[in-house]
Amino acid sequence: MIGNSLQFLARHATIFLAFGVLTGLLLPPLADVMRPALAPAIFISLVLALLRLDLGDVMGQLRRPLLLALFTAFALIVSPILMLGVVGSLGLPAGLVAGLVLMAASAPIMSAPTFALILGLDAAFAIAVVVLNHVLLPFTLPFMALWLLDIELHISLLEFMGRLAFMIGGGFAIALAVKRWLVKPEQLQRHARHLDGLMVVCLVVIAISIMAGVTEFFLARPGFALLTIAAAFIANAGLQVLGALLFLPAGRQLAFTAGHMAGNCNMALILAVLADRADLEVAIFFALAQLPMYMLPLVANRIYQRLL
Repeated sequence: MIGNSLQFLARHATIFLAFGVLTGLLLPPLADVMRPALAPAIFISLVLALLRLDLGDVMGQLRRPLLLALFTAFALIVSPILMLGVVGSLGLPAGLVAGLVLMAASAPIMSAPTFALILGLDAAFAIAVVVLNHVLLPFTLPFMALWLLDIELHISLLEFMGRLAFMIGGGFAIALAVKRWLVKPEQLQRHARHLDGLMVVCLVVIAISIMAGVTEFFLARPGFALLTIAAAFIANAGLQVLGALLFLPAGRQLAFTAGHMAGNCNMALILAVLADRADLEVAIFFALAQLPMYMLPLVANRIYQRLL
């Protein structure tokens, strides 16, 4: 029964994710109750994603390291610099600018390989990118945010790096321990769709709990909230289009995979790392930026099916 339910969730992930993020906005009491589950859900989704990933696929992608290196450089370095260049001169609120740049500087979401499988994209490339980018993120993100881009996050460089490294390193350690001592590879393969379903559950929990306080903020400052939603959709879609165009010479499937990962960045991880240090406007952006992340796949899925 539970297994069938998890498989059903995995098959209809895009619908449930869109429903989850809207539920958090429409039912503020539920979001408030689930708020303590945000950080644990982020960490569990990280572990589940790593369990789902086949590190053999990562090694296979190393045969074409140029594409992997190019995307990593684009996602972690070029993208935030471009974002700052675009939004820095628009007169946007400082918190919104910081949120947009941090979004662009973050690694792709850990569930990118799962989305790639759901959307018919290049899951092997997504796996390699996710692993490499999250390994490098504790070094690149603090550097880009706190030093090169001079964004004030109310947290020191070393503490920011340490928190990121602890969160990501802990996830890798648990996943590797489970793979080595508790579960055999064939068992993980057999229950892959169940893991996908569990990840959908975690993502829905994240989508709902991250909206705690957002509805009240929306009613208090509707202008900023609407501007934030518009900026989030434009930034997400813009990065997706740019990423896809840059990698189009490598083929449509890989290009769309690169585009999806370029626009859908792991902001929930940053919010969990910053915890109480996050500026309110930055936290609101990270929450509302989940809307395009969870809703655009419904549209993108039809586009990918038509063009692939």
